Amino acid sequence: MNRSGIAQRMLKNHRRFLRPAKLNLVSLMDIFTILVFFLLINSGNNEILKVSKHIRLPDSVAEQPPDSTITVMVTETSVIVDGRAVATMEDIIESDGIIPGLAEELNYIASKRTQLTEDEQVRGRAITILGDQAIPYEILKRVMMTCAKSNYRDLSMAVTRVANAGA
Repeated sequence: MNRSGIAQRMLKNHRRFLRPAKLNLVSLMDIFTILVFFLLINSGNNEILKVSKHIRLPDSVAEQPPDSTITVMVTETSVIVDGRAVATMEDIIESDGIIPGLAEELNYIASKRTQLTEDEQVRGRAITILGDQAIPYEILKRVMMTCAKSNYRDLSMAVTRVANAGA
């Protein structure tokens, strides 16, 4: 029995549609791999402050996580503002209260952003101080006084969060 050309074409198409579809998984796996890496990289910030291994912060049961602000790190040998050393311990000891290198750096950072929010006008600019727990209070007091004189009056002290023993 001879079939017409149209009938042969229809039979061929029917046979092709009855075969199971093939799925190219290589492209799909590439997309999921990229998605997994993207989610891992952007999965949140568990550690907001970058703490040097040379600083041992005091322990606290603080509930509120710190905001992202300018950080002043006080080590046993120097004062570092956002990764840049601005004063040594000798400079702090020789100063009469205000630390010149720290004040100069804070004023420079403040000059880059002159517009203050209403909260900053009332409370002052925000700053976080990371001080080793072995640093004498007199040194921390001079750092805090220098920050306050440079209009960074919203001071926060960085601590290591520990579980609340009373709860």
